[in-house]
Amino acid sequence: MAERRPGAVLDTNVFIDLATMDRTSFPDVCALTTITLAELQHGIVVAKDAADRDVRTKRLGTAIAGYDPLPFDRRAAARYGSLIGLTLAANRDPRSRKFDLMIAAIASCHDLPLYTRNPKDFVGLESLVEVIEV
Repeated sequence: MAERRPGAVLDTNVFIDLATMDRTSFPDVCALTTITLAELQHGIVVAKDAADRDVRTKRLGTAIAGYDPLPFDRRAAARYGSLIGLTLAANRDPRSRKFDLMIAAIASCHDLPLYTRNPKDFVGLESLVEVIEV
């Protein structure tokens, strides 16, 4: 059976809250990125206690088992540079948004909208990435 093409990329914050969200407005197939997997790994390391670490570890397991993540590849690296330029043109600091910009670059290279809970993180990028607030 052929894999179905994803209809969107989920920002890390959306994936974290996915179990509590109304998913009726989401495409049937959504993608994660390798950047989200890295952010989830980071979350495990900085967990405050064993219970929080356990929750975060299970969430990462769900991401690994349930998604074939889109990579940050050469195309995404080039698009990342373009997004940094747009961020600077919007008088915003790209340093604090590195991971957001990397996720947006991957979504943009795959011509997929980015579903996020924090659309303000992507102000100024509208010409290269469609951002949908959920």
